[in-house]
Amino acid sequence: MTDIEVKEISKDENNVLAQMVNMDHEQILFCQDKATGLKAIVAVHDTTLGPALGGTRMWNYTNEVDALTDVLRLSRGMTYKNSISGLHLGGGKAVIIGDSRTQKNEALFRRFGKFIDSLSGKYITAEDVGISPQDMVWVNQETSHVVGLPGKSGDPSPVTAYGVYVGMKACAKAQFGNDSLSGIKVAVQGAGHVGQYLIKYLKDEGAKVFVSDIYEPSLKEVSEKYGSTIVGLDEIYDLDVDIFAPCALGATVNDDTLKRLKCSIIAGAANNQLQDETIHGKIVMDKGIIYAPDYMINAGGVINCFAEVDERTSAWAMDKAGQIYDTTAEIINRSKANNIPTYAIANKMAEDRIEKAK
Repeated sequence: MTDIEVKEISKDENNVLAQMVNMDHEQILFCQDKATGLKAIVAVHDTTLGPALGGTRMWNYTNEVDALTDVLRLSRGMTYKNSISGLHLGGGKAVIIGDSRTQKNEALFRRFGKFIDSLSGKYITAEDVGISPQDMVWVNQETSHVVGLPGKSGDPSPVTAYGVYVGMKACAKAQFGNDSLSGIKVAVQGAGHVGQYLIKYLKDEGAKVFVSDIYEPSLKEVSEKYGSTIVGLDEIYDLDVDIFAPCALGATVNDDTLKRLKCSIIAGAANNQLQDETIHGKIVMDKGIIYAPDYMINAGGVINCFAEVDERTSAWAMDKAGQIYDTTAEIINRSKANNIPTYAIANKMAEDRIEKAK
């Protein structure tokens, strides 16, 4: 297994087509509406296995270049996530530029829904960071290409958290010889919807949980509910823990943090955890840390969405997410046998399925 090729985003940030070619994107839709203040980007990466499915994220990006970089990486990750999970879906993603706490309104999301509808089913959207079920209800008033709606598959966070939890157990089995998380120290970075469900799973099994988040009310809630220890945003990288679980934004595993992390497992719900997968994936392996490829371990959410698309039950979705344990174990075993970083093993598995379909 030596023919693994990893494609990175173009260094020419101003050449959109060059970035699309470099990352093999099919289509990018730039959306703007002066009346509602909507500014959004939809990226369709690959539809070989089926329509592109991926959530919409609302974030107050510093500039449009950062938003474009994020949506390109996230949509590519969705292609790999859907492929490695064995789903008949391609990869796509959308970002809305704005503050999710102050700039939401019905008109904005309905206008966004019209843009989604213009893609005629090539892209199916759902919730992601900064988006609520109510936001998706507004989008659904203008397009049927929405999943994760109330009364249907609903909030995917519990299924995402369950997949991360069982993936952690598979990592623990490989690293410690036992998949029990009782007494294991876990640093959870991010106490959003997924982070909170994950913390519950961990505390129910007897793990000792440390948590950080930019939003104080979320920290207070998990501390009171589960007895988690609150730590600072920067302090979390220096803790003496067994598992580091990034559950917020990406790129938290980088040159700086890798010098500070004392964990032996990295397994969390965030997307694009490695700032540069070719560089940091190799460093992680060389340091003896087991890294659970993010798009594989956090696939529970998209599995939940696929259950809605394919008219499956919630029990089916949880069972399918539980299979993340076996996939994680297979990737770790192949990584050790071939001395190849886990991210590269996962990429190859996902790419092989797509190539076979082609």
